[in-house]
Amino acid sequence: MKQTRGFTVALAVTTLLTGAPEAQARDTEPSDAEAQVVFTGGATVRCGDTITQHTRLTRDLYCPSSAPFALQIDGPGIVLDLGGHTVRRTGPANSTSHGIVVANGRMVRNGTVQGFVSGISTTNGSPVLNLRLHALAILDNGIGVYNRASYANFLITDSRLSGNGRGMSGEFDASTGTFDIRSSIFTHNEIAMFADFHDFDVLDSTFTSNESAAYCWHGRIRFRSSTLAWNDAVSTIPNDGNDARVCSEMRFENTLIANNTAFAPPANPVWEPIQLSMLDTLVVSNDTGLQVAAQTVYIDGNTFHDNASGLTLSDRVGLSTVPLTGIVRGNQFLANDGDGLRVQPPSTPTVIDNLALNNTGFGIYAPTAYDGGGNVARNNTAGNCVGIVCAMY
Repeated sequence: MKQTRGFTVALAVTTLLTGAPEAQARDTEPSDAEAQVVFTGGATVRCGDTITQHTRLTRDLYCPSSAPFALQIDGPGIVLDLGGHTVRRTGPANSTSHGIVVANGRMVRNGTVQGFVSGISTTNGSPVLNLRLHALAILDNGIGVYNRASYANFLITDSRLSGNGRGMSGEFDASTGTFDIRSSIFTHNEIAMFADFHDFDVLDSTFTSNESAAYCWHGRIRFRSSTLAWNDAVSTIPNDGNDARVCSEMRFENTLIANNTAFAPPANPVWEPIQLSMLDTLVVSNDTGLQVAAQTVYIDGNTFHDNASGLTLSDRVGLSTVPLTGIVRGNQFLANDGDGLRVQPPSTPTVIDNLALNNTGFGIYAPTAYDGGGNVARNNTAGNCVGIVCAMY
């Protein structure tokens, strides 16, 4: 994989550092993650117990895989504090070993959950839940955080998910909800986040060395002020034809996408959301270009530098296929192998105020796009601009 070059690293760090405080100031509320509650009974907790009052563990729990769960929480507003301890599966892996099951409750915090078919999960009989997961290491599970409830909102903060088959997902055709992720790390998961009738909102988080950072099957995924680097693939966004499942929007804001092996896996090499939004994002030194087939795009203020190719836009095939529309404005396409920006006919985005320099293909190839003016291109090997008028300076 390519190594990110010096000025790219400096630019990425500067942008992330200057952009993150604004996002934090806008969205941060005083944290209740360490709210004081009166804990009872932690010393007597055993594997298989149901927790019905605020509880803090006083030791590690090693729970047999034959048990239906390690612990269950069942009570409104209950906080389970792991006290820095680990809840771990013992015995052979199987499809029925569950770590911490939340039938009803408010928070799980401060510890490690490891080795279960599902690390932390809700139940299909749960009420509508607002569940906080804070300062947790969720390791080596089939699914790290699993929503089985008909509807649940998760807030995940300051946590690490590593070695899971899926970091976070919901039960097929049985659950909906949201995953609100803040200041967390995802690494060495097969799929870090799987969106199926769920929406994901990610802020100030890092995704490294995953097979795929995200799979957007049905729902929305939004990354803000985050880093996606050294993953095998950034995301899978399939087009299931006449199936009801569609990825409504994939969105990046002030994010670094760098040194990934591919944007998408070989089986689904093109992202096909209804909408792609990308704002003020750095896309650098990835081993493929970004290919997108969408209905609409909003691509504004990004830098594509030193990738195996730049950005390719085309129409998304569907029940009613229409030419891709939207805005491609104020972006820089610099020293990519292949074209900087390619718009495949008959797509008709408006291309305005972009800069294309030193790409080995065309700078901007957009024969059917609307020319919004202000585009600049020079020193591109195959030619500077096709379909729009570019100035040299």
